[in-house]
Amino acid sequence: MVLRNRPLQLTEVLDGAEMEVTDNTVTNETEILGLTCDSRQVEPGFIFAALPGHQLDGREYIAEALEKGAVCVVAPPGTNLPGDPRDPWTGEPIPLLMHTNPRRQYALMAASFFEAQPDCIAAVTGTNGKTSVVTFLRQIWVGLGRKAASTGTLGVVARGFENRKTLTTPDPADLHRNLRDLARFGITRLAMEASSHGLEQYRLDGVRVGIAAFTNLTRDHLDYHGDMDAYLAAKLRLFTDILAPGGTAVLNADGDYADAVETACRNAGLKILRYGGIGADICLDASTIISGGYQLDISAGGNRYQTTLPLMGDFQVSNAMAAVALAIASGEDPGGVIAQLEHLEGAPGRVQLVGETPEGAAVFVDYAHTPDALSNVLRALRPHADGRLCVVFGCGGDRDSGKRSEMGAIASELADVVIVTDDNPRTEDAAQIRAQILAAAPAAVEIAEREEAITKTIQGLGAGDLLVIAGKGHEKGQIIGTETRPFDDIQIARDVLRRLPA
Repeated sequence: MVLRNRPLQLTEVLDGAEMEVTDNTVTNETEILGLTCDSRQVEPGFIFAALPGHQLDGREYIAEALEKGAVCVVAPPGTNLPGDPRDPWTGEPIPLLMHTNPRRQYALMAASFFEAQPDCIAAVTGTNGKTSVVTFLRQIWVGLGRKAASTGTLGVVARGFENRKTLTTPDPADLHRNLRDLARFGITRLAMEASSHGLEQYRLDGVRVGIAAFTNLTRDHLDYHGDMDAYLAAKLRLFTDILAPGGTAVLNADGDYADAVETACRNAGLKILRYGGIGADICLDASTIISGGYQLDISAGGNRYQTTLPLMGDFQVSNAMAAVALAIASGEDPGGVIAQLEHLEGAPGRVQLVGETPEGAAVFVDYAHTPDALSNVLRALRPHADGRLCVVFGCGGDRDSGKRSEMGAIASELADVVIVTDDNPRTEDAAQIRAQILAAAPAAVEIAEREEAITKTIQGLGAGDLLVIAGKGHEKGQIIGTETRPFDDIQIARDVLRRLPA
């Protein structure tokens, strides 16, 4: 697969990167047609980034990459190329480029290789809310007549653009290829999610971010980061290392880590725009529950506005406020931005109403898979349950095990009926995962098979009950062992509802 219209010289790709080159005499003659860190994707003329990882070490695949036609290798110091590999076109030695941080250099090379990016890029980080915020921001921009896109957990989304499924923060080559394609498509504004994994692994380096938002920080991914301090440090890279100098940091004034984040942003010389409660630059003066959502009073730019938000949950109000602040930071008029809130649609799998039983019980699907997210969705939907509040959930395997008992306790405290089932057990014993949840939820009912749990719970709903199927949201598969099997909470719930007797 040739990824450019014309080859680039290696020196052009290296623009912005700082590498130790084993043979400087060949860099001007080496033509580059693509780059990747996956040896399976190497084609003739590619750069291969041999990156050490948590599970695999890319240096073990250098020989395979060279056999497939790699004409340059990026790696950590101390790496050696097997044999005496030569460029098949020039006959010159294959350049080996080394750096103590090869991941970052690979990302910078991807940025140079693909070049084009949308004019205005806003990145959003935080534990919860990223997907909703970028979805809302894209909708606001589009409503104001801008050609906009969002990218993250739901893939690359733009009107008229093929939706490309990706990781929340994809590999730098895939990320920058998407940025180039969006720019060529005419997209001028992009809202993108920035995960802690992606930030710590330098996947966003080279992205020209002009605005960045921090939503919140609660327990998640501690199996990877180790503790909350390291988790926060990974998030802060968006502001200290990625956001352009003089850029704008949009911060949740009500967050537990607001002061620490604001201090880091001020030390980096960034502009600060705060949203949330009293004292914020964009202030939520009042929020009143109405049928199907909220009436909001918002102050911004010295003026006060009133609008409605057709979404349920206080956390959705916070997400909408983040999107408003980002849109205003991008130069939009506050009144026009706030007026767009009444047209917002929720992101797929985020407090998504999938249907009702003939008796009027409502069934929602939500992505909540952290203690804070589960607490938020249950508290948000409690006022809308005339009968019992029910929840079906589980926890993922090969992930932070400490949050399982926390989520069990939260479910027991906030819901009337708790069904514990499987989520994505991966390579862990699913029964052990459920047992860890049930230890903190002794009154919960255990139904191992997720489809059976959803089916039986919906069939048992009465008039006025409300059910939340939590944990997987928009996902279309369930990971059992190393296999991903087709599984869709939304579709299964709809099928069950359709089969209920009138």
